[in-house]
Amino acid sequence: MAPITIQDVQTFLIQYSGGGTRFVIVKIITSEPGLYGLGCATFTQRFRPVYAAIEHHLKPFVIGKDVTRSEELFNMMLVQSYWRNGPVLNNAISGIDQALWDIKGKLANMPVYQLLGGKCREAAAVYAHADGREPKEVVDNVRKFQAQGYRYIRVQMGGYGGKADKMVKPEGALPGAYFDPREYTRNMLKMIDYVRQEVGEEVELLHDVHERLAPIDAVQFAKDVEPYKLFFLEDDLAPEDIEYFRMIRRQCATPIAMGELFNNPREWRLMIEERLIDFLRMHVSQMGGITPARNAAIHGNIYGVRTAWHGPGDTSPVGHAANLHLDLWAPNFGIQEWCRFPPLVYEMFPGLPEVRNGYMYPNDKPGLGIEMDEKLAARYPCTDEVDWWTQTRLPDGTPSRP
Repeated sequence: MAPITIQDVQTFLIQYSGGGTRFVIVKIITSEPGLYGLGCATFTQRFRPVYAAIEHHLKPFVIGKDVTRSEELFNMMLVQSYWRNGPVLNNAISGIDQALWDIKGKLANMPVYQLLGGKCREAAAVYAHADGREPKEVVDNVRKFQAQGYRYIRVQMGGYGGKADKMVKPEGALPGAYFDPREYTRNMLKMIDYVRQEVGEEVELLHDVHERLAPIDAVQFAKDVEPYKLFFLEDDLAPEDIEYFRMIRRQCATPIAMGELFNNPREWRLMIEERLIDFLRMHVSQMGGITPARNAAIHGNIYGVRTAWHGPGDTSPVGHAANLHLDLWAPNFGIQEWCRFPPLVYEMFPGLPEVRNGYMYPNDKPGLGIEMDEKLAARYPCTDEVDWWTQTRLPDGTPSRP
């Protein structure tokens, strides 16, 4: 019997009306009539270079290849460019890798989680994001999520980095998303203390620093939040400062989640093997797809590190479906971030996982179990925009990590 081969690779750029998020979706069409797969290649701030990497480099390489040899294809795509492990290339590879897993599941007539090893749970617990302009509003939003069945809730105040009450800028300061790191830590500690007192210890609280602190201030913050028993503190440090996690570990027991900016396996390998973090937070398309995510989860399981894959609004619906299959399978699953897409996205992507009473459920269809309404998606093309929130600055105008 002749192998089933890749006949075409199509790349869709979609920007749905709701926050300006741009999705990159890959569709692999095979030599078997009606058999295709979908994958997520979303890098919302740099979607055009990802598109170019797929269309002009990976597509010519994979045309004619056997769809069943996904492991070989992943490894060859990774090294075929010689330079490797960057966000643009990894996302492009991820789109093809996830689509091949989707095809593999359809060929086997099984959901992808079955191919990974089968379920360890019936659904994945998720967490939602509660923000507010002041502590009382954060508490009000936490209670709204509790009423919907959420038991894990991330608490922020004023967005990433908070909103400073007072900020003295230099004359002629350039525009940007300004924040004061020191005031942020003071405000967040007050907010977390207030929320914990108001909602008690039954709800699991999380908080995202978003790498916005100097390393020594991040160490201090992790120590300061220890009494509030967070489920985890996310991105307390930037990838460039990961050695400081050793200092955090020596000084407190605050659970740490890290990884959404990681590209290279050496980044998460160090974190796992030295037991410097408790949750793996990688963005599955950023790391290259389901294949490397599976490997990282297995590695983490050996060392007692749980998964908490990145799942914000700029992970596409296909990416969320891939996350869920990994969640259902991984013995070391911890929690799944969930962004709560609007009805339009559910209409655009039939089969998008649903959340009920704080759990995300699969639909048990073969492959990833998600489809795309191409005609509807075509009504929402991507536009070129300059993101403002990533133009972060310190009070004196110094560019800072977003």
